[in-house]
Amino acid sequence: MTVAKYRRVLLKLGGESLAGPSGYGISPRRAEEVAAKIVSVRNYEVEVAIVLGAGNIWRGRDGLEHGMDHATADHMGMLATIMNALALADALGRMGVETRVQTAIEMHTIAEPYIRLRAIRHLEKGRVVIIGGGTGNPFFTTDTAAALRAMEIDADLLIKATKVDGVYSDDPRQNPDAQRFDHLTYMEALNMRVGVMDATAISLCMDNDLPIIVLDLWQPGSLERAVLGEKVGTLISR
Repeated sequence: MTVAKYRRVLLKLGGESLAGPSGYGISPRRAEEVAAKIVSVRNYEVEVAIVLGAGNIWRGRDGLEHGMDHATADHMGMLATIMNALALADALGRMGVETRVQTAIEMHTIAEPYIRLRAIRHLEKGRVVIIGGGTGNPFFTTDTAAALRAMEIDADLLIKATKVDGVYSDDPRQNPDAQRFDHLTYMEALNMRVGVMDATAISLCMDNDLPIIVLDLWQPGSLERAVLGEKVGTLISR
């Protein structure tokens, strides 16, 4: 059997990955498609933790544009990530994958509180751990939450799965001449102000020497290629 390069990974998914054609809400069919991709990675005996965004349910910036309190808008987003976590956990469970949902905001009736050592223990037992609620604090993105949790659980790689196949010099949907990068250093990514991940998350990964791969979730085999160490997407590292 082919051996994966990375033993434990944290997968950062945007909430839009669970949305239907409209881009909003939760599509059970799309959740199943995402779950199948995660199963394909686990087939290489890779331990998988997941952090989800909430753009399919709530975008805090929309509230801010209407004068909403920033902390309130962020707390609503945190709650939305937990809805996404439950939907993905259900899809994985129906595929026979043992899953645990942990949340930074305690809600004991539906999920475990996020406890670092408990999350690690679940991973060691082969369970997928889905961490909702962001960092539990407003003013931090789910990208930053993903970087933070990746450090805490001692992940070997942070995968940012998006709708594009890497980091570009410009928006490839608007500029057909935009250059795609196979590799960037952390400082290059920070100086470019890459739109796929915020500066706080990249800085945290740089300080702890955690590699990031930005890839297209919907490109067949992209996640498997990433954990096997094959060239896919854009690698951001030292």
